[in-house]
This record gives sequence, C-alpha cells and structure tokens, in this order.
Amino acid sequence: MIFYHHGAAIQPSVMRVGRTYVARASILEEDGEATSLGDLGAFASKDGAYRFAIRCAFAFVDGESLPLPPFKITAQ
Repeated sequence: MIFYHHGAAIQPSVMRVGRTYVARASILEEDGEATSLGDLGAFASKDGAYRFAIRCAFAFVDGESLPLPPFKITAQ
C-alpha cells in the first residue's frame, strides 16, 4: 500500500527473515527523488514491522530523526 505524506509517496514493506520480520520503506518525493531507507529493524510480528516502517518514513519526510527499533540483532 502507498501512503502520501506532505506530498511524498511512501511505500512501507516487510520481509520475513527466519523467525523475524524486517521493516523497510521507500520514499518518492514530489521532486522525483527516490530514497530507500533500507532495513529499519527486526520485529516479532509483521504488523509491528509494517507500522514501524511507516513511522520511520514519516519522520524522514518531516526531517526528524528516525525512531530507534525496539532491539538490535548482534552477530553470534
């Protein structure tokens, strides 16, 4: 689903990785500039990851700092 925020088109997405869901977002601004925010964080639920991707994209468009994910995954 595509959301519009202050003239920018935002497409949040979620990718399953093992037992987690990874939040991502792509943004197309009014001037045609495209930005991918990449992997934003890992979540236990698909819905949680999707909502976080939207929050991050809105913050990016508003020029605010991106919110921190609930936890970090470290290599073992």
